[in-house]
Amino acid sequence: MTYFGFLLRFLFIPILIFLAIALWDNRQGRQINGFRNGKAVWIAIAVHVVLAVVYTTPWDNYLVATGVWYYNPDLVTGIVIGYVPIEEYTFFVVETILAGLWWWFLARRLSPLPLGEGAGMRENFTPNKRLVYLSASVLVLLWSVFTYLFFFGNVKWTYLSITLFWALPAILPQLLFGADILWHHRKLVFWAIMVPGTYLSLMDIFALTDTTWSISKEQTTGVLFFGILPLEEVVFFFITNVLITFGMTLLLSNIGVERFEEIRKQVSAWKAKRAFRLR
Repeated sequence: MTYFGFLLRFLFIPILIFLAIALWDNRQGRQINGFRNGKAVWIAIAVHVVLAVVYTTPWDNYLVATGVWYYNPDLVTGIVIGYVPIEEYTFFVVETILAGLWWWFLARRLSPLPLGEGAGMRENFTPNKRLVYLSASVLVLLWSVFTYLFFFGNVKWTYLSITLFWALPAILPQLLFGADILWHHRKLVFWAIMVPGTYLSLMDIFALTDTTWSISKEQTTGVLFFGILPLEEVVFFFITNVLITFGMTLLLSNIGVERFEEIRKQVSAWKAKRAFRLR
């Protein structure tokens, strides 16, 4: 199975299905309770696509350059940017689109509004700074552990440690901004991560079986699911969906928008006060 064949079967076709559902929902006027809708969702997905490509490119190039994972040259087009085939960059884009469309599909069904009603209803939300600081502290601790393993640990920790060394810093600002918002929407967040993370992990078995790509045995822990799927691949698919789901939820939730506006006003007031003192 070629790399583009994998993308067509397991990502492009589901994307087309969810696009059709999204368009149908729009025509039916189905909205999301507690979130911005319509054009804002498309913009959020586009923003995450750009971030995914920019942030993932150096990490993925390192993996290929050091042989952590490698691809079958007979199953790719041969177009390479850096060390990575063009198919891999395409994967960054389509995984993000699929995850974003799944988030939208799920959000509309977990908290739908009756037709004809607006989405500006106030929610029963209580800020929780303790949760914000606790979750951020735990994440920093985890990042410290895997940073140490990446630089000083046994070679078998390479793939797992560099994945968490790369991903956790991007999750930190999300938690600092709105861990309590994510907890408020925990049902949506859980299923938005669990389903695509599990789906992509299972589909990865087909690619590994057909040697579309391969994973270094020396640079992984050796923990395999179904005798072929490395733990590290599962962690990658889940951690990327954590990033997308957290970002979509925080960017589009009414609570998140209100909090951002509060922070913006505070920063503007601080700048004005500082400028006055400097006169």
